[in-house]
Amino acid sequence: CKNGGTAGPVIAEGIASFYADSLAGNKTANGETYDPGAATCAHKKIAFGTVLEVERIETGAKARCRVNDRGPFHEDRIIDLSRSVAEALEIEDVAKVRLRKVDDAN
Repeated sequence: CKNGGTAGPVIAEGIASFYADSLAGNKTANGETYDPGAATCAHKKIAFGTVLEVERIETGAKARCRVNDRGPFHEDRIIDLSRSVAEALEIEDVAKVRLRKVDDAN
């Protein structure tokens, strides 16, 4: 995912989870193949291709990912992360996060 650009204001706070390894190779909602090593994520409404900065509230750790899927389909969760993004944020199950859209205009 693109690392350039400036993160804007917080657009959401809530619980993040991550994809099960068993989903590797499955098609995402935009037609891409899910790769646990890619910095991607699922959100219910944000446009495909949007880059988000995800901040783990508990630690302040941040990572960026690109929306390429829809979900999560659990009422209490706002985003599903790829394995690599979850690892970057040291999320082992679920964690409270803040989301910001990244503006790619440099």
